Amino acid sequence: MSQSRIPSFYKFSVANRLRVLLEREVIDEREYEMLVAGTHLMNADQADRLIENVISVFGLPMGLGLNFQINGRDYLVPMVVEEPSIIAAVSSAAKIVRGAGGFESHAERPLLIGQIQVVDVPHAARARQALLQNAQEILDLANSLHPNMVARGGGAREIEVHTHGTTADHGEMLVVHLLVDTRDAMGANLVNTMCEGAAPLVEKISGGRVFLRILSNLTDRALVRSKAVIPTDRLAAGDYSGEEVRDGIILANEFAELDPYRATTHNKGIMNGIDAVAIATGNDWRAIEAAAHAYAARTGRYSSLTRWYANADGDLVGELDIPLKVGTVGGQVESNQAVRIAHRVLGIESAAELAQVMGAVGLAQNFAAIKALSTHGIQRGHMTLHARSVAMAAGADAAIFDDVVDRLVAAGDIKVWKAREIIAELEDTARVKQTAAQPRQQVIEHSDTAGDIGYGKIILLGEHSVVYGRHAIAAPIPLHVRAEVTAQARHIELLIPRWGVEMRLAEPERGVSSLHASITLIAERLGLAERGMRIDVFPHIPRANGLGASAALAVAVIRAMARCFGIAISEREISNLAFDCEKIAHGTPSGIDNTLATFGRPILFRRDNANSRAEIQDLTTPQPIPVIIGLSGVATLTMQTVGSVRAAWQKNPERYESIFSQIDTLALAGAEAMRKGDLAELGELMNIDHGLLNALQVSSREIEELVQIARDNGALGAKLTGGGGGGAMIAISEPERTQTIASAMRSAGYNTFITEIR
Repeated sequence: MSQSRIPSFYKFSVANRLRVLLEREVIDEREYEMLVAGTHLMNADQADRLIENVISVFGLPMGLGLNFQINGRDYLVPMVVEEPSIIAAVSSAAKIVRGAGGFESHAERPLLIGQIQVVDVPHAARARQALLQNAQEILDLANSLHPNMVARGGGAREIEVHTHGTTADHGEMLVVHLLVDTRDAMGANLVNTMCEGAAPLVEKISGGRVFLRILSNLTDRALVRSKAVIPTDRLAAGDYSGEEVRDGIILANEFAELDPYRATTHNKGIMNGIDAVAIATGNDWRAIEAAAHAYAARTGRYSSLTRWYANADGDLVGELDIPLKVGTVGGQVESNQAVRIAHRVLGIESAAELAQVMGAVGLAQNFAAIKALSTHGIQRGHMTLHARSVAMAAGADAAIFDDVVDRLVAAGDIKVWKAREIIAELEDTARVKQTAAQPRQQVIEHSDTAGDIGYGKIILLGEHSVVYGRHAIAAPIPLHVRAEVTAQARHIELLIPRWGVEMRLAEPERGVSSLHASITLIAERLGLAERGMRIDVFPHIPRANGLGASAALAVAVIRAMARCFGIAISEREISNLAFDCEKIAHGTPSGIDNTLATFGRPILFRRDNANSRAEIQDLTTPQPIPVIIGLSGVATLTMQTVGSVRAAWQKNPERYESIFSQIDTLALAGAEAMRKGDLAELGELMNIDHGLLNALQVSSREIEELVQIARDNGALGAKLTGGGGGGAMIAISEPERTQTIASAMRSAGYNTFITEIR
């Protein structure tokens, strides 16, 4: 079974997520092709054979719950659900539990209960005794109706007889329970058939009259018990210590144990996870829901299905008991390709194993929900995802979708009417720009330019060698990061909706991420560490793709903080502070990113490492240079690729110094080609440079594929840009070829955009 940890999976395009699953052999080639083409989806003609009065087929998103380790085994969990945040929350919770040893989950031998209602019984006590004495005869009759099930080790196991007092018109009521092992089938029709077939014999033995004959969905003979033990050091969240989070979760669960109004919502959260898996795997989620809620009220008072407490070591312990009778065979699985693929991804071998997975998912979902409720509150975590749903409901198209989400979050009024207002405003601005734009320009720009910004960048020539004192050519792109800072009473809060970041900065020693540390450093350097503020960041640069997003963010935040609090700071000081932030993010940065992010102009750059000074020459070009940027879909950390090159250089400095000097020569020649506007020469230099970067082993399979696609479709030059290891590549071409190249990349499953160097 493939590992359930796929770092940065949420950052990939859909096409690249499928490619990852194929490479890990989670799905096979046929299933990959079906998922890419959408042929796994049921069509209306197929649906018409399943239910009545079909007019169409209704679609829901299918995603993967990640990080699950259950009973020592990894699972990728398919989930079908329309509500945002569920899959993200359950994956995050599973990651925490995974680090503590994973989930334990146990499923009892699952038995379905068939009910045979007997009325008009002359003597209830004698009838009950007679039925129990003849139990084997009843079981034999029931099993004779399904010999194949018996051959597979299943069948009717025992009977129970319950009395329910005297009815108004039909005397005492008896109910015969037929307990049936349906193996891996859901078994509803099978049990109903057994009840129908056994009814005449039950009438004969009891002397009464059989009325209803049907299964019960209260499957309390198919209990699943799931458990997680989490040390407190894994529970800390922002300003909250692990002990505070543990005690908050316990208190929240006690509320649900005592109050049925809270318990209803508490248990609904559990079912958010379980239902999503049930739908993906073709199971009857309505029956599962009914059983769960009935079981929650088994004592006569509706209460929590989970229990959270502290063990003797102070660890947080969570337990979930829930009835789960599910199936892995039968019509729903066999007739629906999407369900069959979900089973393949999940990799379960029995219905009991599926039930164990579902129990763990329900416990993880509950943990995520009450952890959020007991710390920062559920709404904060939902804000960005809710805004995405609202933007979609308002009809935001792909070109402006992220801008609409950003503005909704910033406004704090996440409503459909507000989203429509924003859409109208953005469309009006776009129409004005389109009217004014020159026809030859195909530049991605954003109307979202109010506020303080840092520019994105590409490196045309000189990656990695620039760290060793060689020249590099870099240019800004018309993509930026914008920041707004507003003062507030206390706490520093950071919101980056497009990157899914919503954090409250804690004390410096608690910082655990480079982003957290960078914002903390900026606040300290500007003398604002004790001031409360909300930082809203609106990035138009993909994160971790070698396009300078981290430096642009630092520059934008520095400018926005200084503006908000009236602090005078020069452009050079902004660049220097951003450089120190880049040290946190990348270890040994060259200084290019912070320079471009601050000054936003094409440059020939060299850093004199001996004197820690940067030599910067402005570059001009007689006409705009068309650039196609292709995103590999694989997030990359510059710190890692720079580190790997440094390790190789230290092992054989003479060899690598030679490569760096060759790249330096290319960069100097490229600067001259840019000044002359010689695109063919610049493209050839880029192609050679890419070969040398490949020799440094900083390329990737995805980058190589994109480079080849670009060259095959008319690019004059194509190479990786930035640190490599994934991230982005760039290609230059004649203006008339840009759309062709970008379209070919998109057809291969990659995200692209077109811009210019001016």
